[in-house]
Amino acid sequence: MTTGLNHGYGGVKVNKKLNVKGFCTDLAYDLVGSVLYAAGIVCFVNPANMAPGGMSGVAILLNYLWGLPIGTMTIVLNIPLLILSYIFLGKSLTWKTVKSLVISSLMVDLVMARYAPIYAGDRMIGGVFGGVLMGAGLAIIFLRGSTTGGTDIISFLVKKWYPHVPIGRMFMVVDCIIIGVSVLVFGNLESALYGLISLYCCSMVIDSIIYGLDKGSMVMVVSEKNDEIAAHIMDELERGVTLLKGQGAYTGTDRDVLMCAVRKQQFARVRAIIYEKDPNAFVIVSETSEVLGEGFKQVSGS
Repeated sequence: MTTGLNHGYGGVKVNKKLNVKGFCTDLAYDLVGSVLYAAGIVCFVNPANMAPGGMSGVAILLNYLWGLPIGTMTIVLNIPLLILSYIFLGKSLTWKTVKSLVISSLMVDLVMARYAPIYAGDRMIGGVFGGVLMGAGLAIIFLRGSTTGGTDIISFLVKKWYPHVPIGRMFMVVDCIIIGVSVLVFGNLESALYGLISLYCCSMVIDSIIYGLDKGSMVMVVSEKNDEIAAHIMDELERGVTLLKGQGAYTGTDRDVLMCAVRKQQFARVRAIIYEKDPNAFVIVSETSEVLGEGFKQVSGS
């Protein structure tokens, strides 16, 4: 009996240690991500009079019109969404979002707005660097399963209520509306154009960090000479090849389907190998956002 109690108590201690470690890791990611995110907004995007979509874009417009603090207004605008998140998405995601949202907003209003240098040069540079910094900051926060609210909460809610609605297209419309309104607020078309550039840079950086820079191509080949093609790819490029069992629907003939993942820069050589061995081969090429495993990036939980 005593042993069981001790074991249980030890388990509680271990769980507490893991929870504390996880919280501290989340906090570290939030702080680093918030510094980059806030720097992008305060140092580059806001001084250049652009609103690259999202709740932060709306907050920038309110700051321009009435001088309201960007971070504080971002929190205020997110309150209705946080309530919906708490009701429909659960406590865990909501409290994580609240933590990240508060830290990033405080970083904008209390740190960067007071102490960071403001870039007042070319607006194109401001848009690009602002988008890159914002994207890097948001991606770091996303890596720990958190969000900064806004459209991220909306995406979870829409997926829950309307799973077949194209989320990306909907957000593109919302962001374009916000950027369009910025033309009226700032009084010039350039604000919208630079805002689009900043939004694009932000999205690209997020995708690169979240999905990895180790992109590649997946090649599937149907050929009578798959064995020769596979041997050549493995020997010259040192890439693994998988032969899948397939059957022609019309002919009923059994045949192998060659599947291989390669880096972008290797695809041209793979295509040449296939053509050399069988000019009549049927080839399907798909772009992959990330390739994990031997010969590529190692599989990890972060």
